[in-house]
Amino acid sequence: MDGVNEIMKLGKVWFTVCISLCYCYWIGKIVPKGSIRLICVLPIIFLFFFLPLSISSVHFSGITGFFVSWLANFKLLLFAFAKGPLSSDHSSFISLGRFVLLACLPIKMIPQHKSKISQIRSKLASKLSKQSGINENLNPQEPKISQTETYPNSTIARKSYITPLQYPIKAILVAIMVKIYDYSDLIHPNFILGLYALHIYFLLELSLAVAAAMARAVLGMELEPQFNNPFLSSSLQDFWSRRWNLMVTRILRPTVYEPTLDVVTRIAGPKWAPLPAVMGTFVVSGVMHELMMYYIGRVKPSFRMTWFFLLHGLCLMVEIALKKAVNGRWLLPRAVSGPLTVVFVMSTSFWLFLPEFVRCKVDVRAFEEYAALGAFVKNASHAFPL
Repeated sequence: MDGVNEIMKLGKVWFTVCISLCYCYWIGKIVPKGSIRLICVLPIIFLFFFLPLSISSVHFSGITGFFVSWLANFKLLLFAFAKGPLSSDHSSFISLGRFVLLACLPIKMIPQHKSKISQIRSKLASKLSKQSGINENLNPQEPKISQTETYPNSTIARKSYITPLQYPIKAILVAIMVKIYDYSDLIHPNFILGLYALHIYFLLELSLAVAAAMARAVLGMELEPQFNNPFLSSSLQDFWSRRWNLMVTRILRPTVYEPTLDVVTRIAGPKWAPLPAVMGTFVVSGVMHELMMYYIGRVKPSFRMTWFFLLHGLCLMVEIALKKAVNGRWLLPRAVSGPLTVVFVMSTSFWLFLPEFVRCKVDVRAFEEYAALGAFVKNASHAFPL
């Protein structure tokens, strides 16, 4: 019965989200961009911060908090000033359904027709080059449309879309991890923390993949992936800007990094302005992660997670400053910088990030939900045998 009630609460929350976004869509049509539109959408932003508190489930509250309180709210802040994904195609021409999905799903959409055009032109160019022995555009006066233009991060796109089986494999690995947790009393705590790290990573990828599949089915659009092999990072800058949770990176850049960069540039000049802009971005990210943790844990914050992001922000500032100082004259080989980056991220995660999940007993509550789901599936299989 608790599970049924929780699903009903989830449905009510998302119904409220959809109605609220319909209101924002209407506001975008009749209210000009700027402070007046911001005042009109602020009540929705405040509402979105409180909605996940009505859900008790670890998984439902965490995913809803991430989708609604973080991504949707930041997109609405941009929308108030006619910026961001909700305004990129001129909101007056975006359909209501597309506006709602684009606002709350953690994706950056890429029109599928561009992808098809690129594929068609590539095939025609390939045939032409084979016949004539050259590799040029079909129209010499027309700029070549490359995969990089169609997908801003083309390497990521290729790697993600050619390996669809990775998601079932990761789902199986998550199931294996859940089974291993039954024997956690016999396993070293640090090994369990390592499993938690992989569990969170896989769960994020699977959740985002489900969201991407929904948007693709409803909108008929291709989507950028959210991760790009974070274990292959060559530096902290590479990890945070190009490999880990790319949707958060994309939403924090226009809402926090760029405004801070603009203000600091006016005060102190452009050379060192990126440093406080980076730190400001990590401060906001730390605060939002504390909020996400409160949604799923409902325990008073210890702010260790905030310190995790402050530490990484400080280290990233040092890395950027050193790169500016040496100006490319001396850099660590990738074979050295890569392992150092991974070790630093993992060690600081074990120290400051992952213990918060244990302190808030998120793992215990999550396992209870897995057990309840398993019991439900088992009962359903007995009630409706194949």
